Amino acid sequence: MASRTLSRVTKVLLAPALALGATVGLASAPASAAVWNSCDQWGNTSLNGYTLYNNIWGSGAGSQCIWANSGTNWGVWADHPNTGGIKSYPNQTKAINKSITSLGSLSSSYNVSVPSSGAYNTSYDIWDTDHDYEIMLWVNKTGAVGPIGTSQGSVSLGGHSWNVFKGTNGANEVFSFIRTANSSSGTVNILPILNWIKDTKKWMGNETIGDVQFGYEVTSSSGGLNFTTNNLTVSSS
Repeated sequence: MASRTLSRVTKVLLAPALALGATVGLASAPASAAVWNSCDQWGNTSLNGYTLYNNIWGSGAGSQCIWANSGTNWGVWADHPNTGGIKSYPNQTKAINKSITSLGSLSSSYNVSVPSSGAYNTSYDIWDTDHDYEIMLWVNKTGAVGPIGTSQGSVSLGGHSWNVFKGTNGANEVFSFIRTANSSSGTVNILPILNWIKDTKKWMGNETIGDVQFGYEVTSSSGGLNFTTNNLTVSSS
């Protein structure tokens, strides 16, 4: 089971103060990166209303480069050793900054191409503005990876069937929804999931949703693997 001592968001915010054992290599991003690419540990840019992060935050990481043709079409080449522990969460972020009850809708469509080897998950990471709560939606996973916490049963919400886990990483509560079957494309209606957590389970109140992130939580990708976001959009009202 994967473990986290600090959230990805916290890691990014505290990046200048952190010292990691990782050596970030200088491998080149794909030639298709027509707009932007970076092999920097904390490389980031804003495109088309989204922010892209390379975000190599775990100890023992190897090389990783991110590229983008647009804010909704991007990818990562990662070469992380076959050891335990999450090495990175390269992601695309959309700022929402609305309370749950003020949202009329919140949904996302995804289309990805991911490797058949390695250890990783493809996931949404949804945060309240205070970073007290982290809602993860895993749409696919490969290898020895697993969510934080204990099983809370299964539920069908937002157009998908999920196995639900609840726990803490020491910094915030984590609610993980693991899709019961791997998927490389689809649409997730996120708002009913937030309302289920708030109203049905009463695990949190009317939080203000800050960021909706989507990316790849990579534990190992020895030899170099490609993760491609063919298209990812987040919409809200």
